[in-house]
Amino acid sequence: MFSKTILCFLALLASRFATAQVYSVTDPLAHTFSIVARDLKTGDMAVAVQSHWFSVGTSVSWGEAGVGVVATQSFTNKSFGPRGLALLKSGKTAQQALDALLAADESRDVRQVAILDAKGNVATHTGKKCIDEAGHVKGNQFSVQANMMLNNTVPAAMAKAYEQNAALPLAERVLAALDAAQAAGGDIRGRQSAALLMVRGTATEGPWADRLIDLRVDDAAEPLQELRRLLNLHRAYEHMNAGDLAVEKNDVPGAIREYEAAEKMFPQNLEMKYWHAISLANKQQVPAALALLRPIFQQEPNWRILTGRLPKVGLLTVSPAELKQIMSL
Repeated sequence: MFSKTILCFLALLASRFATAQVYSVTDPLAHTFSIVARDLKTGDMAVAVQSHWFSVGTSVSWGEAGVGVVATQSFTNKSFGPRGLALLKSGKTAQQALDALLAADESRDVRQVAILDAKGNVATHTGKKCIDEAGHVKGNQFSVQANMMLNNTVPAAMAKAYEQNAALPLAERVLAALDAAQAAGGDIRGRQSAALLMVRGTATEGPWADRLIDLRVDDAAEPLQELRRLLNLHRAYEHMNAGDLAVEKNDVPGAIREYEAAEKMFPQNLEMKYWHAISLANKQQVPAALALLRPIFQQEPNWRILTGRLPKVGLLTVSPAELKQIMSL
């Protein structure tokens, strides 16, 4: 016959064991809203998320070019990300991969998971013990999912925003869905972090070329605003890269167009203006380069010091007289 003390101890132990099945240090409490989506034209895939949880992008969002994307949230099982992608890579559909993950998970009732494969198939699970308001909506090659929301209208608002913004590029389109979620009430606790991951629909030479966008806001008062700012900056640097490529092809007018497009998006960014100027100088357009470099040197003299180091490594190919002119600004 057990004493009352022993019975209480066993009850406490059982309670802790049950809790451990639901949450551990490897299963963070990433209650949140997210979207997985595939661009019907390009095949590119994206997963985007916001949460009142630190660094949500390290837990919820996973993707691999030519394979698929995964959002794993609520009482997050982070292993669902790499394991889900591995199942897709082995040939399973999104639904088959999700079924396999949940079948082996005793805590499936507190999980929320969405998987999208490279063919556009979508599978989503909202456990019956996810904290209200919780739910998901699946559409044509996308899924939106949310839990611990202030209102039950969040998934529908996300789906509507995504469908109504079909003319936008995929990254901007999924951010529109996140904005709609926040406007509908969002996470009942507020907001803290956000992330956007986008991969190619078809794998190329390697992951260094296939992860098109990987942006994270780990801690911010307005994470969606900061995520959008970072995406805009990413777009500006796409123009910078295109300008550099035009220079390599000796397309000076094309390079100038791309550089100016980048600078217009972020006029306070000195580096964009600086490399624009260096490219002009290297193409024998020194007067135009001087006009750009003068205010840069005045605002931050270290750029002048850097300029003096460029000829040694072949990044500035002007004559000694032209270099002296540049350095005297």
